[in-house]
Amino acid sequence: MCKPDTLLVTRCADRFSALGAEPRLQILRLLLAAHPAGMVAGEVQEELGIPASTLSHHLEKLKQVGLVKARREGTYLWYSVDTDAFREVLNFLYEECCTRSRAVPAESVVPISKGGTP
Repeated sequence: MCKPDTLLVTRCADRFSALGAEPRLQILRLLLAAHPAGMVAGEVQEELGIPASTLSHHLEKLKQVGLVKARREGTYLWYSVDTDAFREVLNFLYEECCTRSRAVPAESVVPISKGGTP
């Protein structure tokens, strides 16, 4: 087993820590579902029922670790998942569990059949 890059491990640890809060995990899943357009904070708030100040705190934490990005359009901030950062986190786990050790077969993580689920 080769030793992973220290900076990569640190980045992934910070990102996993941020996702350790249930609201942040819910926010990330919701924004993934809204990809690529993303959502404005009010839509996220309405969908998840998170108070505005609390939502702002969670979105800021997700932005700090690079999992979420924001873009301004007029008076609105649109939030979306930074897919490069998200891919990095997924690959970090995938490398060990599904390619080198095959502890979890890749086919069980990503359904390959045309019908969706195997």
